[in-house]
Amino acid sequence: MPGTEPPADARSPVPAVSDPADARVPEAAVDAAEPRRAGGPLADAVRRAAATLAAAPEVTLLAHVNPDADALGSALALGLALHRRGVRVRVSFGDPGDAPEALRALDVAGLLVPAAAVPEAPPVLVALDTGSVDRLGSLGDRVAATVAAGGEVIVVDHHASNTRYGTQHVVDEHVEATALLALRLVDALGVPLDAATARCLYAGLVTDTRAFRHAGPEAHRVAARLLSAGVDAAATVRPLMDTHPFGWLRMLSVVLARAELDPHAARGLGLVHAVVRAADADGLGSQEVDSVIDVVRSTAEAEVAAVLKEIGPERWSVSLRAVSRLDVRAAAEALGGGGHRLAAGFTAEGTAADVLAALRTALDHAPLL
Repeated sequence: MPGTEPPADARSPVPAVSDPADARVPEAAVDAAEPRRAGGPLADAVRRAAATLAAAPEVTLLAHVNPDADALGSALALGLALHRRGVRVRVSFGDPGDAPEALRALDVAGLLVPAAAVPEAPPVLVALDTGSVDRLGSLGDRVAATVAAGGEVIVVDHHASNTRYGTQHVVDEHVEATALLALRLVDALGVPLDAATARCLYAGLVTDTRAFRHAGPEAHRVAARLLSAGVDAAATVRPLMDTHPFGWLRMLSVVLARAELDPHAARGLGLVHAVVRAADADGLGSQEVDSVIDVVRSTAEAEVAAVLKEIGPERWSVSLRAVSRLDVRAAAEALGGGGHRLAAGFTAEGTAADVLAALRTALDHAPLL
C-alpha cells in the first residue's frame, strides 16, 4: 500500500515517493536555471540558506534512504565546502548502514557518519534531494525535533512533489539535479570550487541526467566548469554507471527472463515490467537492483517501464520510467508516490500481481504529455 519509495512508513494495498534512482529525469531539459540566478525567490532562498550555513558552527546534512549519486554527492559537496570553512560537518542517511560502494570514494574528508551518530535535534539540518520527510527513513524524526528546538531545516531539492517540510526551501523543479542547487550554495558561501567538491557534484549531475541525455544548456555549462575544476569524467562515471559485479549479470538474466510486455497498457502506449525478488538480488547492493530499470526501459515497444523490487514480504519498491509521452509522476502520486514526469516511483504492499493491477489502472488515467 502507499508509502514512500524506497522503504516508507506509509502503507496501502499498493504504493509512495520516488526511489533514489527515480529522480534522474528533470521536468524538462530546459535552460531554466540561468535566468533566475540574479534575483527572484530562488536566489533569495539561496542567499538566506547560505547565510544560515555560514553562521553555523555545526551542520548535519542528510541524503534520502538508499542514497544515489545526486543525493549523497550533493550532501558531500556542500559538506566539503562547509568543512573548508571550519564548520563541524556530519553527512548521513537513514538506510542502509553503509554507503553504496561506488559512492564511498567521494567522501575524501571522512564526513560520513552512521545514522546513530546523528544528534536528535541538530541545530542546522540540511536535507538534500529528499522530497518528503518519509524519504529520510529512520532519520525523519530529526526534522520535527530540530524545528521544535528552534533550529533550521534547509531543504535542497529538485522534485516537483517536494512537500516543503523545512523552515527554508531551496527547491527548483526545473533543474536537472539537486547537485546544481548544491553548487549555487557552495558559490554563495564563497568557497572556491576544488576538484573534490566538483567530483561530488559531477557524480550527481551525470547520473541524474543519464549521462547528459536530459540536460539543458546550463547543465552542460556547469559540467564544463566542474571538469575545469579537475574532475576526471571517465574515472568518476565508470564506477557509477558502467561497473557491476559478476553476480549482477546472473541476477539480470533471471529477472529479464520473467519480464513481460503489455502493449495495450499505459493508454495504449505500452508497458514493460519486470520483478526483482529478494532471492534474485541476494548478495547484491541496492545500486545493482536499481539499475535494472535502465535495462528494462530500453524496450522499443513500450512508452512506460516498471520494475518491482521486493523489499520485504509482499512489500515492493517500484521504479517507473517513461520515454516522453506519459506523465508517470501522476501515476505514482495516485498510488502514494511521486517524482518527475518521466521518472517516478512508489512503495506498495500486496502480491506483485496486485501492484501491477493498481499500476495499470493509474497509468490508464495518467495525463499525456
